[in-house]
Amino acid sequence: FAVPPPQNYPLYIRSVPTENELKFHYTVHTSLDVVDEKISAMGKALVDQRELYLGLLYPTEDYKVYGYVTNSKVKFVMVVDSSNTALRDNEIRSMFRKLHNSYTDIMCNPFYNPGDRIHSRAFDNMVNSMMMQVC
Repeated sequence: FAVPPPQNYPLYIRSVPTENELKFHYTVHTSLDVVDEKISAMGKALVDQRELYLGLLYPTEDYKVYGYVTNSKVKFVMVVDSSNTALRDNEIRSMFRKLHNSYTDIMCNPFYNPGDRIHSRAFDNMVNSMMMQVC
């Protein structure tokens, strides 16, 4: 799971298992181009649309990459093992909504500087609980 802002550097990135972390970083980084393509294809419809879930960005042999973008163009990218067939599109959409709500809580913190890396125990716990649900 990764949270890159519009400038595409990672505000937050977490992977399980950690031994393939560099591979997940690469997968997330390559998916940002697909996210940008989908956002530009939507154009002004994205502004009018309340649903910010981008859906399946692209599948590979090993993984499925899903995307979500906030109104402020902060992207959420989730990489899931493609062998996980129990995970439905509605479940992923609800996960992104929960993560967006948790991200909003971080932004509302007066001690958080927007653009800084996310170091929040509550956000970590939310991400870890979602990862345990997916794994």
